[in-house]
Amino acid sequence: MRTDKNIAKKLLASAGITINGDHDYDIQVKNENLYRRVLRQGALGLGESYMDGWWDCDNLDEFFCHILSANLDKQIRGDIGMLLNGALNVVLNAGRKSKAFKVGQHHYDTGNDLFHAMLDKRLVYTCGYWKDAKNLDAAQEAKLDLVCKKIGLKKGQTVLDIGCGWGSFTKFAAEKYGAITTGVTVSIEQKKLADKLSKGLPTKIILQDYRDINQQFDHIVSLGMFEHVNYKNYRQYMKVVNRSLSNDGLFLLHTIGGNVSTTNVDPWMEKYIFPGGMIPSITQIGKSIEGLFVVEDWHNFGPDYDKTLMAWHHNFESNWDTLKDNYDERFHRMWRYYLLSCAAGFRTRNLQLWQIVMSKNGIPGGYKSIR
Repeated sequence: MRTDKNIAKKLLASAGITINGDHDYDIQVKNENLYRRVLRQGALGLGESYMDGWWDCDNLDEFFCHILSANLDKQIRGDIGMLLNGALNVVLNAGRKSKAFKVGQHHYDTGNDLFHAMLDKRLVYTCGYWKDAKNLDAAQEAKLDLVCKKIGLKKGQTVLDIGCGWGSFTKFAAEKYGAITTGVTVSIEQKKLADKLSKGLPTKIILQDYRDINQQFDHIVSLGMFEHVNYKNYRQYMKVVNRSLSNDGLFLLHTIGGNVSTTNVDPWMEKYIFPGGMIPSITQIGKSIEGLFVVEDWHNFGPDYDKTLMAWHHNFESNWDTLKDNYDERFHRMWRYYLLSCAAGFRTRNLQLWQIVMSKNGIPGGYKSIR
């Protein structure tokens, strides 16, 4: 008779992982009920059992690299949690307007102390550009500058940032390029801090759902927000951008991308990190912009997100002693699991990072790609 432990042992062995083995990526089991929990609950059970201290791993990101490289996530069938979550997502539309502020309250309002400790000095919570950068601050400044150059931003032009976070791009574009910037966010805490950081600059931060944008701009950017839109709303999102962009302006979409189209969400990530989060595919983005935009440039630098996430993880762990008075050990394990599992997704190329430059009518003579 095959026991849950034997099934788990065989599956993990196919990924080169030994239960209680000697490698730093081997899983160390502290509770024998783990096998049953994971085989029946899938991704949710694996994540929650880690948070509960049922298992450990010295090199969690490499553990996930082994799992993803062996497609182990696709070998565990009957994941009721995933199937139910996917079904509810199709029916309920997790990205609908009435739920727009949920992710802000759940994730981005977690605490500015956490993000100050983890991120770069500009508080950029998206992938850095490491082409010539030696550290996180330089990588994030290079990314912001790259965005400005890609849209051809000039002094006095207006630019909108959909999902502006703590105002890192709007502040940079105003300071370095002399732009008049506007940002929209669904996070109360982000707006408070963004207002403070951009004081004295021609910058306005608005607490608003993207569907309520009602003015036009020379250029529009969206850096790491499209992952919250949900596939049922991709077309509507692009229509909002189209009506809000000047006829000769450029739109830059910076988003995590997936290799296959999906309408499901990871149940652990949905519950603990990004409610309603969803990774778009090339096909889904293509359908959403058909008849609305001309794609001028498509830049993939997904491996840079691995470096960014590992830098965030280093900062988070290095500053844990200053954070632990406000966050318990279960949160500590949850956040570590989040950062390192995501790093593995980019390292194994299961996840991508795309910057897509679009125009409404095509650039006369063509667009010159900038890297």
